[in-house]
Amino acid sequence: MSETTERPVAIVALDVPLRTKLSNYPEPFRSQMAKREKRPLGDRFGIKNFGVNLTRLLPGGVSALMHQHSTQDEMIYVLEGNPTLATDRGDFELRPGMCAGFSAYGIAHQLINRTTEDVLYLEIGDRSSGDSATYPNDDLVAVLDNAGGWKFLHKDGRPY
Repeated sequence: MSETTERPVAIVALDVPLRTKLSNYPEPFRSQMAKREKRPLGDRFGIKNFGVNLTRLLPGGVSALMHQHSTQDEMIYVLEGNPTLATDRGDFELRPGMCAGFSAYGIAHQLINRTTEDVLYLEIGDRSSGDSATYPNDDLVAVLDNAGGWKFLHKDGRPY
């Protein structure tokens, strides 16, 4: 069977199973993602050049640590709820229908759900090789290893 017959053409996004892994971050950062649920939509279709996730932030949840990428571009589109976009340029209140984009070495960012309602949004990002991520508020740096997985280091280069 060819890949086109094995993969769906269209799906109900909320039917895609939740990603089972809480986060790639090492502790003590991983547990901070406990109120985040991701459904890897792009993977369901076999998309390899970019990722698309349907992400839900429960009240008090965060999308990621405040970060910026060296080569990857990212974009988010808010479907439900009113998240706060926290950036190194200040905080911005978002609402359904709003979007935000982050070019490589651009604005450091994260979404925070400071409300009592769930937030649902799409996150889209390319899968550029040679990427790294910096975390201005935390002693953490991430680099992609040769296998395409993230390797986490302290800012002084020591491994986690």
